Amino acid sequence: MKTSLRRTLKSTAAATLAAGFLAAGAAAASAHVHVAPDDPAAGGFTHLTFNVPNESPTAKTSKLEVDLPAATPFTSVSVKPVEGWKAQVITTALPKPVTVDGTTLTKAPGKVVWTADAAHQIGQNEYQAFSLSVGVLPDEGTTVTLPAVQTYTDGTVVKWDQETVAGKAEPEHPAPSFVTTAKDAEPAAADATASPSAAAASATSPAASSSDAGSTAGWFGLAAGLIGLAAGVTALARTRTSQR
Repeated sequence: MKTSLRRTLKSTAAATLAAGFLAAGAAAASAHVHVAPDDPAAGGFTHLTFNVPNESPTAKTSKLEVDLPAATPFTSVSVKPVEGWKAQVITTALPKPVTVDGTTLTKAPGKVVWTADAAHQIGQNEYQAFSLSVGVLPDEGTTVTLPAVQTYTDGTVVKWDQETVAGKAEPEHPAPSFVTTAKDAEPAAADATASPSAAAASATSPAASSSDAGSTAGWFGLAAGLIGLAAGVTALARTRTSQR
């Protein structure tokens, strides 16, 4: 009995320790400024959500800057308001003209800056989400990198701008990024030029014919029922007359 209890306690302790390591790993992995698109399909628009945790034990996060791509610039950038934070979209000149969705751009949104008032800075064990609506997204398979700069109230500046390389360990301060996927399938256009003969064929489709046949059969059934009822009444009257 004691042996069984001892084994149970050891198993429980091991499971608890493993869960602790997993939780610590998850917390460490999530302790970065990262971005999540809701639909990364090429050629479309998407909502980008930047999750910004506060990693300082003594200071608060008061500012966030995100650089937007210049090689594959966005034609449109909109900011979702965050209470207590002022957002500014800064348009910059592109290094060279870029054609996006048939339009040649020499300028484009190049940076978004969020600045907090004193009451809404990100404190210890807290994070804040910042959202953008952007488009048009570049071709399928393009890595969209969005370097960020996080500023703390004690003057510390952390640059999240290091490239993540597949097969290698994640850098200390990886740049937020995502990869575009295949274009969304376009819905089939409705055929607005259906010919009169097609409409007539639709009107005499098997479903319509079945409905007409059912209606006719119903009327015949009702007539047969009435005839049977009349015959029954006549027979009953004759029976009573003969009994008299």
